[in-house]
Amino acid sequence: MILEVAILTVKEGQEKQFEADFAIAGEYISSIKGYIKHSLRKCLEQKNQYLLLVDWEKLEDHTIGFRQSSQYLEWKRLLHHYYDPFPTVEHYETIIENINE
Repeated sequence: MILEVAILTVKEGQEKQFEADFAIAGEYISSIKGYIKHSLRKCLEQKNQYLLLVDWEKLEDHTIGFRQSSQYLEWKRLLHHYYDPFPTVEHYETIIENINE
């Protein structure tokens, strides 16, 4: 499994509309083959900063499957105009995981 991580800085004053549009955009990303789950987390210290976490089966599910899809065009249309600066997206693989159940 691959974890996609992006820190999203949203233009100040547009946070509520971004959150509403992100809820819609989630339908597009979740329809892609290899998608597992995603979450959007809001920073407590900086009200216009968010953390996007997306789990994919393989890196290519994101970099090719999603980014070369018509769903990505809708994602981009809904969300990309909110960012300043445009986010850097990075991918991580799990080395150690400890779950306390």
